[in-house]
Amino acid sequence: MSAAILFDGPKDAPFTLVLAHGAGAPMDSPFMAAVAQGLGARGRRVARFEFPYMVERRASGRKKPPDRQPVLLECWRAIVAELGGGSGLVIGGKSMGGRMASLVADECGVRGLVCLGYPFHPPGKPEKLRTAHLETLRTPALIVQGERDSFGGRADVEGYALSPAIRFTWMTDGDHGFRPRKASGLTEADNLAAAIEAVDAFLAACGG
Repeated sequence: MSAAILFDGPKDAPFTLVLAHGAGAPMDSPFMAAVAQGLGARGRRVARFEFPYMVERRASGRKKPPDRQPVLLECWRAIVAELGGGSGLVIGGKSMGGRMASLVADECGVRGLVCLGYPFHPPGKPEKLRTAHLETLRTPALIVQGERDSFGGRADVEGYALSPAIRFTWMTDGDHGFRPRKASGLTEADNLAAAIEAVDAFLAACGG
């Protein structure tokens, strides 16, 4: 990996959580920064990186579509190797970044997997599921999902046949970015804080 890696939290933490961004926003988006910095403040070591298309977008200023899946997966393998191998890492990310992590988690032998808003299907196309590999996933996993996420809300997802290694934390009335509606009485900050707390508890269960 030649791209920059952003770190939060103490260098002497027992392991590192590595987070990849979603399809449209970079590693330093408000969502990614809030999660990484929130966990760092709790004593977790968090690394963020960008896929090649986002690195190029940052350099050129021109919007580019995501790289093809083989490139994204190879990027994940490279970052795992660069950061010392799977045994010292929990991997995951926002939406597409978390989905790509889930595809290499077992292969890389990581401690755990954290998906923040998993894209179970394209919006409006619930029949096009992206769950086949999640049925046999062996890596302990946490999926933090908005209850009304258009990529897979609670009513749909709770009916899926997924691996028992996967646990869920539901963001009350949250959308794909965990934003609730005003009528819920909650704020985006409330749900982000709940997400950070859930990830922190999961990391503790992973041995840290």
